[in-house]
Amino acid sequence: MSKVRVAILGCGGMAGAHAERFRSHPDVDIVALCDVSEEVVRKFIERNLKEYAGKPQIFTDPAKMYAEAKPQAVAIITPHTMHFEHGSQALAAGCHVLMEKPMVTAAADAHKLAALAKASGKVFVVGYNSPFTPEFAFAREAIRTSAYGKLELINGFLVQGWMKGTTGTWRQKPELSGGGQAYDSGAHLLNSLCWSVESDIAEVFAFVDNHGTPVDINSVINIRFANGVLANITVGGNCPASGCALNYFFDNGRIEIDGWGGSWINVFNGRDKVKYPAISGASQTPNDNFIDAVIGRAQPRTSPINGIIQSELMDAIYESARTGKPAKPKRVEAKG
Repeated sequence: MSKVRVAILGCGGMAGAHAERFRSHPDVDIVALCDVSEEVVRKFIERNLKEYAGKPQIFTDPAKMYAEAKPQAVAIITPHTMHFEHGSQALAAGCHVLMEKPMVTAAADAHKLAALAKASGKVFVVGYNSPFTPEFAFAREAIRTSAYGKLELINGFLVQGWMKGTTGTWRQKPELSGGGQAYDSGAHLLNSLCWSVESDIAEVFAFVDNHGTPVDINSVINIRFANGVLANITVGGNCPASGCALNYFFDNGRIEIDGWGGSWINVFNGRDKVKYPAISGASQTPNDNFIDAVIGRAQPRTSPINGIIQSELMDAIYESARTGKPAKPKRVEAKG
């Protein structure tokens, strides 16, 4: 079996993790790298692919990369507001797409990109963490089957020293990031929430504090899902003691889980803690699942629908914070 020819678009910090995963994957050949300058790409190679035998081609123009290197798949790790343009371009070039989160930064663009992905027939995976873990698969199945009764409430938090750690970077420039901590690291927690509940969002009420920066740093988000589940989420960007959790409260039990990546889980059936929850399978990275899906030996664990739900949620969060009133996600349909 021939290897999947993969390109990486964007050679910033997170791209190093993607390069490591692809570099160690037996079914991947990294054929091209692209960023704004050859110097940026060469430094990236020195840091992450110095000993890589494949010697990827270097590009500063994505269109030229697709035309000359002819990758079959691309990982897009560019600033958030560029994702729609870059994703559309990659699909038009005939590539399968692994898109770093968030998929896009506006619901209208999410619907358009989803339509393009469907029409192309290509694999499109959004790079969240938790959907690729057996712990979150267990939690979602428990919700689906009412294993611990009816799900009623969810409480969750994610905190990091994000504000200080991203000062001076594109992540605090709204024209590139589309938002702050809630749209950046908070995307993992919010997607974990929506991926597991599997319901449209009916209403959102949110408070946001920018801490004197151009983007949101702290936020408290209240969500009412269409299926009646209520959730309260806290996203903090000014706490050095990083942590993340989601707590699901059923009418006959509860589940506590690492909301960032499912690295731990506690399960309670009624009042009793379950000593050995029946969790099976191994964790994957989004990259592994993406390549498996491209080859045809697995189904994608995420898709553009996750990007749509999160974009509608984020639009509602920022609308509520701006108006001081509850906001309902706008169901925007793709046009053109």
